[in-house]
Amino acid sequence: MITIIDYGAGNIKSIQNMLKKIGVASIISNKAEEISVAEKLILPGVGHFDHGMKNLRSSGLIEVINQKAKEEKCPILGICLGAQLMGDQSEEGVEKGLAWIPMDIVKFDKSRLGEKLKVPHMGWNKISRRRKSDNKIREREHIEKTTLFDGLGEDARFYFVHTYHMMPQNESAILAITTYGYEFVSAVQHENIYGVQFHPEKSHSFGMQLLKNFSEL
Repeated sequence: MITIIDYGAGNIKSIQNMLKKIGVASIISNKAEEISVAEKLILPGVGHFDHGMKNLRSSGLIEVINQKAKEEKCPILGICLGAQLMGDQSEEGVEKGLAWIPMDIVKFDKSRLGEKLKVPHMGWNKISRRRKSDNKIREREHIEKTTLFDGLGEDARFYFVHTYHMMPQNESAILAITTYGYEFVSAVQHENIYGVQFHPEKSHSFGMQLLKNFSEL
């Protein structure tokens, strides 16, 4: 069972509908008592960084999701703004992030994009994997561990809508990069915490595979 965190800043129904298509059970919740017993969590998000953090704070959920992420090591997937909130801070605002992954969120550098490429970056793009994601949860030795990008070949592409992107402090946190004028980080991982800048729930079969992989971590 996957719990999708409802803090008023995400297109949560489309995520749940995609999970339903691949046969993965999920609930949408803004209740600390339900989130506290979750097996896996998805932190969605669209919109402004400060608005997202203020919503999380006013929802009273930061304590419980910190407990799940940092102490219980529950697998958590951040999507778009949800992934950005996992960092330290953003050029988009003044609020501090969750600081689960050492990274800053920066705006696309228009001087490096050229005249033809516009901001926000919107549309389909391929990803290029930097390393395999690893599942830190211990399993019996004969069971192969699932990774976030299992079953996704070099043709895998995802749907993006964003003006800001992630910049991890450590290269070891980089799972994938994407080129839009220049290379930017499109997927990150730190232990049990995963973040993707794109929208798997809008990425058809590629997004289905990624969400399936997350459900099997």
